[in-house]
Amino acid sequence: MQRHVLVLGGARSGKTALAERLAIRSGGKPAYLATAEALDSEMRDRVATHQRGRAGRFTTIEEPLALSQALTRAALDHDVVLVDCLTLWITNLLIANKDVAGAVSELSATLTELDTARIILVSNEVGLGIVPDNALARTFRDLAGSAHQRLAEICDDVYFVVAGLPMTLKGEYPAEAPGRIHEA
Repeated sequence: MQRHVLVLGGARSGKTALAERLAIRSGGKPAYLATAEALDSEMRDRVATHQRGRAGRFTTIEEPLALSQALTRAALDHDVVLVDCLTLWITNLLIANKDVAGAVSELSATLTELDTARIILVSNEVGLGIVPDNALARTFRDLAGSAHQRLAEICDDVYFVVAGLPMTLKGEYPAEAPGRIHEA
């Protein structure tokens, strides 16, 4: 049985760097399942920078909406799949007018069934700030928080990263993992 992982943190906290190191150390054939869509030049630059940074270390799979299906397919060929990130996926679902709660339920069921690959989920913790001033932002925050709670129940290991420092919320922190994460 594979130990699935949830890595939470704020923007630029070091969560993706931690997830990448855990993925590289977890398997010999890692996949990077990216949920971002490069809809403008700034985002295209960000995506290109991330792709260059992991070139040769991961097989990249891009899927903005059908995450459960993409995970199931990726687990056929890879022993570890890093998903970056859940909050972008939730944003994509909202923009596409999809049932976010239903998609999170489907993802939860998929994770429970997948035992051939380790899944490492990365997500932004957005519930630590002020209450958003508009309904859509409040809905997004609530959906992300609910998703994090559901997935934290299922995952064996849950980490929260602040200022490059990972904290173990659930499970064990692997001895071979770095104490401080540095992001470019």
